[in-house]
Amino acid sequence: MYTILPRSRDAVLGVEVTGKIDINQERELIAKAEDMIATHDRISVLVVLGDHVGVSMEAVVADIKWILTHMKHLAKFAIVTDSKLLAAPVAVDATFAKMVGIEEKHFDRNEIEIAWHWIES
Repeated sequence: MYTILPRSRDAVLGVEVTGKIDINQERELIAKAEDMIATHDRISVLVVLGDHVGVSMEAVVADIKWILTHMKHLAKFAIVTDSKLLAAPVAVDATFAKMVGIEEKHFDRNEIEIAWHWIES
């Protein structure tokens, strides 16, 4: 399940993910992002991940395909989670994201305000 965070506005999309995301929810998120892109061209995304997050394989594939075809429209990507297992892959991915003009960072949950400030700047 996901929730669009109330601080989302203009070219910034904030999403909190809890539980499992299925393909229908993934399609809803993609549609929201595409609406924002139609208005702003480049968007930034902040994702807050809960403790027990899961994603269906179908949703993962849809997400990867969408990102690969929309990279030029992504400015910043913030992952907010206390999971140390995700911190390392985000750091690695940030190196590759930078090559295509996307800034990407990991933030701990207690750094949520710092993450919002970074994504909004």
